[in-house]
Amino acid sequence: MNILKSGLLFFLILFVGHSLNLMAQDAPKPAADDAAAIAKKLANPIGALISVPFQNNTDVDIGDYNGSRNTLNFQPIVPFSLNAKYSLITRYIVPVIAQYDITGEGSRESGLGDALVSGWISNNVVKNGIVWGLGAAFLVPTATDEVLGTKKFGTGPTIIVLQQQKGWTYGLLANQVWSVAGDENRSDVNQMYLQPFITHNWKSGAGLTVNSEMTQNWEAGTTNAFINIMAGGLTKFGNQLVQLQVGPRINVAAPEGNKSRFGVRAAVIFVFPKK
Repeated sequence: MNILKSGLLFFLILFVGHSLNLMAQDAPKPAADDAAAIAKKLANPIGALISVPFQNNTDVDIGDYNGSRNTLNFQPIVPFSLNAKYSLITRYIVPVIAQYDITGEGSRESGLGDALVSGWISNNVVKNGIVWGLGAAFLVPTATDEVLGTKKFGTGPTIIVLQQQKGWTYGLLANQVWSVAGDENRSDVNQMYLQPFITHNWKSGAGLTVNSEMTQNWEAGTTNAFINIMAGGLTKFGNQLVQLQVGPRINVAAPEGNKSRFGVRAAVIFVFPKK
């Protein structure tokens, strides 16, 4: 069975780094009140703090050739204050992909996938714990291998709405992207992404998240959907505040011949709270 070296390396860095941090007696941990507040903001996909997540998805036993795929998403979130009432929240997702035995037996493709850049106008004044964001998403053809991307520029609306109360965060993120330019020999992009999510955070900063990610490809008439269950917590690597998350990734729907039997998601999120 072909094991993805990049996925194993990510897990090694995550867990060894966490173990070294636990052994460092002088490494301060965030205070309980700070940890709870920061975890609450991180549970909000458009939370008003700078964070730099490295999210790793490893899927194995895919399709007819028992293939494997590792996707490392670099997805920084950067907020900009517009005025007392509103902020602009920007998120950039750049995937680094390595896959084996997906397009055929013995095949191998690796490199960047297409980037997705999103921006939301969001409320600074929160009532009843409700946060909303309205904006646009942009598909950028950054893929370095034609198998890993669309060769299309795309855009469309994106929305998020969530509520936070008593340690709970629940809501929905969605976007719809249509291609507007690019390689005329490639299929048009017409797809919708839905992500309902629910998180519970404890005062220590530990949390449990369950979300579903569904991509509906209207052009091809296919659906790809995952359920992700992640446990995590806040700690420090020296003076750097980080959140660690890990859990199973369940592929509940996929185009024919592309469904994985098992997957794992892990993340290291570098957090930069406002002073």
